[in-house]
Amino acid sequence: MNRRTTFFSPGFFLLCLFLLFSYSGKALADYDYINISDPFHRKVPIAVTVPASLSDDAETGLLAEQAADILGRSLAFTGYFNLIDKRAFLDAPGEQGITAREVNFGNWRDVGAHLLVTGGVRLEGRVLQMEFRLFDPFRQELVFGKRYTGEASDLRRMVLRFCDEMIYRMTGDWGVFNTRIAFVSETESGKAVYISDFDGENVRRITPADDIALTPAWCPDGQRIAYTSYAADKPDIYIRYADSGENELFSNFEGLNITPAWKPDGSGLAATLSFEGDEEIYLLTPDGNVDKRLTNSWGVDVSPGFSPDGKKMAFVSGRAGSPQVYILNLETMRTRRLTFEGRYNTQPEWSPRGDRIAYSSMSDGQSDIYVINADGSGLRRLTRDSGRNESPSWSPDGNLIVFSSTRDGGSDIYVMNALGGEQRKLIDMPGNQSLPDWSPVTGQ
Repeated sequence: MNRRTTFFSPGFFLLCLFLLFSYSGKALADYDYINISDPFHRKVPIAVTVPASLSDDAETGLLAEQAADILGRSLAFTGYFNLIDKRAFLDAPGEQGITAREVNFGNWRDVGAHLLVTGGVRLEGRVLQMEFRLFDPFRQELVFGKRYTGEASDLRRMVLRFCDEMIYRMTGDWGVFNTRIAFVSETESGKAVYISDFDGENVRRITPADDIALTPAWCPDGQRIAYTSYAADKPDIYIRYADSGENELFSNFEGLNITPAWKPDGSGLAATLSFEGDEEIYLLTPDGNVDKRLTNSWGVDVSPGFSPDGKKMAFVSGRAGSPQVYILNLETMRTRRLTFEGRYNTQPEWSPRGDRIAYSSMSDGQSDIYVINADGSGLRRLTRDSGRNESPSWSPDGNLIVFSSTRDGGSDIYVMNALGGEQRKLIDMPGNQSLPDWSPVTGQ
């Protein structure tokens, strides 16, 4: 994240990250609001107030309303929180206190709030200051508070930074607020790779509209995206820098160059190539040369995906007569079959902790998302009776899965929690969208 020392540069975003308050009682780990290891965790009721306007002008009030809206929607997006309806608040907007001394904790307990967020917004010229405080109304204690400084255009990023800090303090893991999603969407003349923020906001195209671009894969650095392109009338692999737009031809061997997957450390990637005749998976060096051949079978081998520790690779092979998911131990080079149920199992994706694999399975003409433990146990179906569901990709905290679905007719991008609950459309735009890939957390 680019930090600058002046308030007045174009595009300036300064997060001073001044610690307003430090919790001096029990350690934050003693707070047991969210247990991410519990698959049946109850959502935490939280009240998010509109930050107080600390400047006497209408623009500050509008910015405060926007901040509350972004904060509430972003926290609800995680699935950890149940946002309390503002109509239930006992304190009138603008009258509730924002410091521990001013807060009427009894009013917030009465509406069922286990957590409370207050804040303040000040606008002086082009400089925007925002402060937030997180309270526990039952203990009547401040959990933590932060102040951020930037420009008015940085409001969303400031709010999301607070959300990240909050989730980190609650769970020990950074949230998804500083992540993006890459996906493929139809254009009038082809298919292009697009990216959006974690919540589907700020969608933009990053590859040419007249190209046919497929299978985007984020590099662990969160800056580069490998994808398959038919720009040269054959499938080759390119690398696009998401922010600068710089584009590099990475792999253009004779025949197929498809389904790229980065190594966990970002040093090279695996892909399916056919320059030796059969479609096999190869490990490629950072400059696109072949390091080694990873698979060797009579069936087509595609869709590689590395475990987080880089010691294993899931992939799809037709060596048993139908596409199934296999796991290759990269230390012993031994392969074992993972999936046995379903006649068409594809698109495996490791969970961030490496304990589970999500994939798409077709049975009776219906394609759905399943999750299975890496040892082959614990098979769980996540989608059902809702069109064709494909291309699962985990959020970097392992709490959410993004995927494509045709439940509304065309193909759209959806998101759900890791248990299959709260399935909702993420992006609403013309054409068909598919092949989503969730970026890692960057810039913390």
